[in-house]
Formats: sequence, structure tokens, C-alpha cells
Amino acid sequence: PREDHEDPDEFYNEPKARPEKATPNPPKQPIKIVNIPAHLRTNWENYYMEIFMIIGIIVYFLNFFTGKTKNQKIANQWFNSHRGMLESQFSLVGDDGNKNMEDIQEPLTKESENIFTFWCSGRICCEGMLVELKLLKRQDLVGVISTAMKPAHDQVHVRVDMSPEDMDSFIFCIANKKSSLRLAKEMNDLATYCPERRPADKFDIPGSYFIMSEVAEVASAMLDAKMISMFRKYPDAIDTIHFSDQFTGPKPGEDQQPLELPQGKQVLIFVFNIMTGKDKTLEEAIEDTKPLMQLVFYCLDKVKRYKLSREAKTKADKNRTRVTENHWRSIHAVKAEKAAEEREKKRREIKERIREIEDPEKQRKMEERENRREKKKSQPKMKQLKVN
Repeated sequence: PREDHEDPDEFYNEPKARPEKATPNPPKQPIKIVNIPAHLRTNWENYYMEIFMIIGIIVYFLNFFTGKTKNQKIANQWFNSHRGMLESQFSLVGDDGNKNMEDIQEPLTKESENIFTFWCSGRICCEGMLVELKLLKRQDLVGVISTAMKPAHDQVHVRVDMSPEDMDSFIFCIANKKSSLRLAKEMNDLATYCPERRPADKFDIPGSYFIMSEVAEVASAMLDAKMISMFRKYPDAIDTIHFSDQFTGPKPGEDQQPLELPQGKQVLIFVFNIMTGKDKTLEEAIEDTKPLMQLVFYCLDKVKRYKLSREAKTKADKNRTRVTENHWRSIHAVKAEKAAEEREKKRREIKERIREIEDPEKQRKMEERENRREKKKSQPKMKQLKVN
């Protein structure tokens, strides 16, 4: 048997096994609900800035596309309404001078989302007529808000380039109060030849219109019965009428004076408002501009026929001669001032170089030589005559 072979003393150092103690289970702790900080909670209130930005972007683009579409519609409607009249006056409507006749598909040229232009040519006594539709910035949300706060109107700008032989030497302008102030300050021809603004009350013109005329007789000749009747019938639609044989555009800044005398152009400029409102639809406002366009052609023929009196012609020629002399005098003064600045700069550079010389004797000689040279320059030049 197996027990006979076992020796009880063989493992005398063997430790005795201890009975294991049962470990009690740890007590269950209650679940604690931690308060999450407000900025970590997933709540829509945390994204109100982002929501407003997204809404703003959506509104901006919706306004952009609706405003852009509306401006295009107004421009097309105005052009289609006046196309027959324009084609009766000009042989070509929609020519910009850069296209072939066969390439002209759309007469209106889109300069921006609110500016549309087209060119008319082929008429006696004028080189051409540029019509510019300056509509409100309906595609710009900021512009829409600005218009709501400060009402404005769509405008039609007409510029007729007269042939030089078909317009006499005079400058005349009639405009409402706001535009007359701006034109008197900004336009070079008005600021130079007729900066004085006089009320148009004596011509029995309603509204706050002001006249700027180089010669008094021109205002009386231009504001005839037909013209005054148009002012009475459309007192708010006519913004500006400006005739000039010396038109050079806006007045240049002090640091942008041209070296050459700008060549003035013979132009007739008209600015009309498209008077839409609560009591007038867009179609009615566009129809009201048809008589105003007829006024443009009336003035064109009138300016061609008009001639200044001898006294007025003499005064106008003297004014132009005086302006030319003043221009060349101012250019000469500017050139002299620049030359003096260059000489002073060169003199300072020479003195600076003399100061940098370390040898005192050499420095003294250079100073004496420079003083003699300046003294010689300042002396008047004498011409020598040879007597045979």
C-alpha cells in the first residue's frame, strides 16, 4: 500500500496550512450626480452667436440675389420703354465703339449690379450720347438699410458729347440745392468759371433750384418757356442740367495738379430721378421720364442754334485766357519750388560730406571752395559785348 512508503518525518519543516478567512464585500457607495458646468452643457443657447451669423449670411445672400434681379428688371424695363424714342433720334443704339455691329446682342452694358450703361451714336451736331442708369444698391444689405434711413431715388444720367463747332463758349448749370452745393465744390469747370450760386426764383421755377452761369444772358436764353414748364410739371424729377464747353470732370486735388492744361470738352449733362413711391408705380415713373428724354433732344438742338452776343463772347474768351495764364503761372511756381527744394537738398548733402572729412585743413579748403561757388552763383550774370 501507498501509506507504507510515506515517512511522516520527511517534511518536518513544512508549514501548516491556515484556514482562509472569508473577506467581506465592500459596502456599495451611493451614486453621486455631479453638476456639469453651464458652458459644457449641450444647449442651443450656447450657439446663439453662430445662429445669428448663419441667419445674417442667409439674409444677406437672399437680399443680394433679389436686389440684383430687381435692378436688372428695372434697367431692362426702362430701356425697352425708351428704345423706340432713342432709335428715332440715333442711327445706332447700344454701340460702345469696341464691338462689331454683328456682335451687339444686348445693348445694355452691366457695369455693376446697380449701374447699367449704353451708348447712342449717329446724330447730327453731336458725337454721341451716353446713358447711365444708376439704380439703388438693392443688392447690398447695408445700402438697403441706408436707403430706408435716408430715402433716395434711382437716377438716369445722360451725357451728350457735342461737336466742337456746334456749341459756343459758355457754361450753365441749374440743379437742386443739394446737388448744386456738391457740383460747385467738385466740378472743375463750375468751380473755375462760375462758382457763385444764385436762386432760380426770378425765373418762376418751383422748388429750391440754384443757377450757376458764367454769363447772365445764357441763363435767360436757356430757361425759356418750354424748359420752365418742364420744371413746373416735374419739380422733383429734374435733378441737374449742366452745359459746358470746358468740361474736364471733377476738380483735381492739391497734389494732383496736371502739368498740361486739360482740354475741355463740349458736353450737355442731365440727371433725372425715377420718382417711384406710394402713389406712383414703377411703370408710371418710367413713363414720366419719356418727356424728360425729349427735353434732352430739345436742349441739344437749342444749344446748337444758340450764339453768344459780342460782349458775352468777349467776356468768355477773356475768362478762358485768364484761366490758361493762371494755370501756367501756377505750374511755373510749382516747378520753381521743386527746383529750390532740389538745390537745398544738394547743398545739405555737400555740407554733410564736408563735415565727414577728418583732416581740418582739407575741410577748411572744401568749405572755402563751396562758399566761393555759391557766391558766384548768387551774383547777377553780365553779358559781354564785343566791339569791333
